[in-house]
Amino acid sequence: MDAAVRQYLVITGNYWAFTLTDGALRMLVVLHFHQLGYSPLEIALLFIFYEFFGVVTNLVGGYLGARMGLNRTMNLGLFLQIVALGMLAVPAAALTVPWVMAAQALSGIAKDLNKMSAKSGIKLLVPHEQQGRLYQWVAILTGSKNTLKGVGFFLGGVLLMAVGFRGAVLAMAAALVVIWLSSLVLLGQDLGRSKARPKFTDIFSKSRAINVLSAARLFLFGARDIWFVVALPVYLHTVFGWDFWKVGGFMASWVIGYGFIQTIAPRITGHGEGRQAAVAWGALLALVPAAIAVGLMADWSPQVVVVGGLLLFGVLFAINSSLHSYLIVRYARGDGVSLDVGFYYMSNAAGRLAGTVLSGWVYQAHGLEACLWVSAGFVALAAGLALLLPSTDEAFSRSTV
Repeated sequence: MDAAVRQYLVITGNYWAFTLTDGALRMLVVLHFHQLGYSPLEIALLFIFYEFFGVVTNLVGGYLGARMGLNRTMNLGLFLQIVALGMLAVPAAALTVPWVMAAQALSGIAKDLNKMSAKSGIKLLVPHEQQGRLYQWVAILTGSKNTLKGVGFFLGGVLLMAVGFRGAVLAMAAALVVIWLSSLVLLGQDLGRSKARPKFTDIFSKSRAINVLSAARLFLFGARDIWFVVALPVYLHTVFGWDFWKVGGFMASWVIGYGFIQTIAPRITGHGEGRQAAVAWGALLALVPAAIAVGLMADWSPQVVVVGGLLLFGVLFAINSSLHSYLIVRYARGDGVSLDVGFYYMSNAAGRLAGTVLSGWVYQAHGLEACLWVSAGFVALAAGLALLLPSTDEAFSRSTV
């Protein structure tokens, strides 16, 4: 096994372990605080710092990765997640809203340090001429991560019922300590450290391709989270009458399937021109939430419309996400890759932040149908922005500079 493959496996294993706890924690917080009587908007507000600090972390984290090395930023992300889980293990009386928001802020910083490091690190392990391999590796990392996030959703629901909120976060913190200590030993030193000492102003991308793709990513992920983060779990529990185990299990199954589609996206899209693929797949995705909203407004069976529509949305969203994830890694510069990737995932986090807040507010004020219409509009904007991407050959030639 060559050194690049070994490092890829270490990065992927690290990312997997982190993602498992991240998915479980998301489900634990949503279901536990819904159980305590929090409204959808109040639950959404618990995640504001998680998403906001994700925006800040991606912007600054790319700079830190180029200065310090991606191995250090990845391990720092693991450590901060351990601290965040420890903060949530306090007695129930101490779980005030400000305390939970602070813990979620740390978790948001940790998640995006870890993700930025993993995505940036892969570009450095694949030779420039092997773009098919790069697409496959990015797709496998992204897809497997989301599969495990789905397992994490299921795990969160099961742990909440089996050992309670405090027992669940303590168990996850203990497991991450083992992974963190292993990563300190196995992950290559100075991975991704820029040869030139980057300036702090370099955190803002000067590439038209990256700026356009980042804007499209913002609306793409805002479109998912506006109905997926808070509105859908609460809807399944209150309208369908599903218990927490069933809600967690269904959403876990969705994300697992979504992750699988991401891993095989290169077989579906091929390695063709990125702009055309991003526009076409985005336009197709925009039709799905609109169709679900129409079905609900027409009083069709909500179980069939929501569940069936969600499955189709997952397939098409997975293809869009995997394609975008490949394009950003490919567009990014060879030296200081984390700066470009960090800027891009800053937009990703901004989209999640907007989607999370809107998920609670729009659902509480207008219901699931309104969330779906806004989602369709966001996806349409993402597809429209993709029209502004440069041709693949033009943009890719700059990524070696």
